[in-house]
Amino acid sequence: MTTRVRIRARKYRAVTRRDIERIAPLRALDRDTRLRMKAVSAVLPFRVNEYVIDELIDWTAIPHDPIFQLTFPQPGMLAARDVDRMVDLLHRRVPAEEITNAAREIQSRLNPHPAGQMELNVPVLDGEPTPGLQHKYRETVLFFPSQGQTCHAYCTYCFRWAQFVGIDELKFANREAQSLVAYLRAHREVQSVLFTGGDPAIMKTAVLRRYVEPLLDPQLDHIVSIRIGTKSPAYWPFRFLTDPDADDLLRLFDEVRRAGTRAS
Repeated sequence: MTTRVRIRARKYRAVTRRDIERIAPLRALDRDTRLRMKAVSAVLPFRVNEYVIDELIDWTAIPHDPIFQLTFPQPGMLAARDVDRMVDLLHRRVPAEEITNAAREIQSRLNPHPAGQMELNVPVLDGEPTPGLQHKYRETVLFFPSQGQTCHAYCTYCFRWAQFVGIDELKFANREAQSLVAYLRAHREVQSVLFTGGDPAIMKTAVLRRYVEPLLDPQLDHIVSIRIGTKSPAYWPFRFLTDPDADDLLRLFDEVRRAGTRAS
């Protein structure tokens, strides 16, 4: 006998720094702790959603609950002197521009792109750098679709925070699939394409399809793996269950499978 499970659809809404005082369970923490959370989130991006808040965090165990530690700003994410500096600015209610300027100065010291990834790993095609691509390992190319450079929730350990703070010159992104296809045609040693970000699964399926379908061209038969780097199964499972285009997303994965590649 088949058991049917009814899943209540939920509409995604991002919860960010401006919402910290409105998150009811956080009122269990003292005001100074909340102020330090806001101080850190003024420098490093903070974003969760109601599913994370309602379903994943044991609020009786904060601040030690692991999902709380994973998604909510922690003072150890910044040097103590930088946390104190931002706390002082927030406490004095200085203009937003002064807070932004202080955050930018701290961000500039945080090595936003370690290991020279903006220079050493960006591939060249016809003598020109190819934006939004990284080719560090011989068989794998990373592609950063511009519409996928955010997430359903941000991890506190994320080393790609520079993608999310609104500084264009620090951001990897590409709006066109053509440059990716052209690079892959010229590099038949590549077997795997990893869509990354951010989180590509945050894109509407119609947008993701525009990037994926060109890779199914028979002329790219050396591509045997198309991967989507996503945490949405954990942070927003409704992406695959009840979002308006959830069925379309699963159909796209099936088309990739039937084309002879592997979606994962």
